[in-house]
Amino acid sequence: MSKLKVMTVFGTRPEAIKMAPVVLELNKYPDLITPVVAVTAQHREMLDQVLHLFSITPHHDLDIMSQGQTLFDITTRAMQGLNQVLAAEKPDIVLVHGDTTTTFAGALAAYYHQTAVGHVEAGLRTGNKYSPFPEEMNRKLTGALTDIHFAPTLTSQQNLLQEGTPEANIVVTGNTVIDALMATVDKQYVFQDELLSRINFSSQKIILVTTHRRENLGEPMRHVYQALREIVREFSDVEVVFPVHKNPRVRDVVKTELGCTERVHLIDPLDYQPFANLMARSYLVLTDSGGVQEEAPALGKPVLVLRDTTERPEAVAAGTVRLVGTDREKVHQQTRQLLTDSEAYQAMSGACNPYGDGLASRRIVQTILFRYGYSGVKPEPFA
Repeated sequence: MSKLKVMTVFGTRPEAIKMAPVVLELNKYPDLITPVVAVTAQHREMLDQVLHLFSITPHHDLDIMSQGQTLFDITTRAMQGLNQVLAAEKPDIVLVHGDTTTTFAGALAAYYHQTAVGHVEAGLRTGNKYSPFPEEMNRKLTGALTDIHFAPTLTSQQNLLQEGTPEANIVVTGNTVIDALMATVDKQYVFQDELLSRINFSSQKIILVTTHRRENLGEPMRHVYQALREIVREFSDVEVVFPVHKNPRVRDVVKTELGCTERVHLIDPLDYQPFANLMARSYLVLTDSGGVQEEAPALGKPVLVLRDTTERPEAVAAGTVRLVGTDREKVHQQTRQLLTDSEAYQAMSGACNPYGDGLASRRIVQTILFRYGYSGVKPEPFA
């Protein structure tokens, strides 16, 4: 029996973080699996940081990123590059992750080669095709091309079932981001960044902020930053650490609203390791990121989500995150409550994280081995 060739395809930092544990798990079965890693480098620098952290060297690097790239550029370049890779490698199954343009292009390219697709983190939905854009439709279109759906939660599984996906093609695994997080956070971690190394995390309440969503560009972001400015002026024991996205449209508004504000630290985007450890030592997180909604609750950190919709409703139901949108008054009020009301804070920080137990990658690889007849053991789903 020849070895099973499993190709992983990813291109952005969030994908790399969540696929790295899968790649490392695939490497544990050298007698059964030939792993192939293909990256599009939809995000170049941020992707490379994660590859270095997890010591992953891609077999194929398409290096498609260009200045001012559009969704059309990313899609066509990824498709053309992956066409050549798939023709050369002829994998048995292609694994894609989540909701990026690389995800959809990878699934479509595999389909054109009549190659099976496994979708890691399948089934997340908001029900609004423009929120988040283009991620919501990337997920749905990828789902239509997928053979094995690795759903992180029961809610994601239910979404897929409601869309007509056969139950036999869905496996509930937990989210691989928890696997990555558990391997990265270290109580003894020492920040190399001079500013972060000087912060007194024991005496100050650190609010970690990230914003980058297209739908929040402009006035919505401005309102959030104005609320943060008010909070810092109101509470002397609060400091804000804000790794600012490199998008000029984000940076311009951040600089205008927060550039001269005392105890607001505007820094460049962090590598995953320092970011995860910063999150672990923060008091509260404000974000419009999807992945942070899963990671921070695993560390006991309340999350205020700067969006009106989320494809991760499990955290809202569990009470680990709140949807607050971008209204200035609401952001201010909700942040203030968590700074002053210890019961409200404990209710969020102590709630059970619904996203995983650190074994998602193992379930994914064991499922593939079982489905292709390389193992007689069917893995138990995450509950």
